[in-house]
Amino acid sequence: MSHYPYSDELLIGGMSCRGCAQNVTNALNALDGIWATVTYADHTACIRSKNPIDREVLEAAVRDAGYYVIKP
Repeated sequence: MSHYPYSDELLIGGMSCRGCAQNVTNALNALDGIWATVTYADHTACIRSKNPIDREVLEAAVRDAGYYVIKP
């Protein structure tokens, strides 16, 4: 994980199945320097990044995929 020193976690809304989680995973992983895993069971996206994380960019990718980030 040393190649991805930055991490964050997002709560994703709007997912109704594992396919949705895969859509969010694909959208996040399309971003440069991002490695994400999304778990449908707890609606969580675990993000690792090579660079400091810009949550606005992550949230935009989630929105563009048709889902939304739940603010704590």
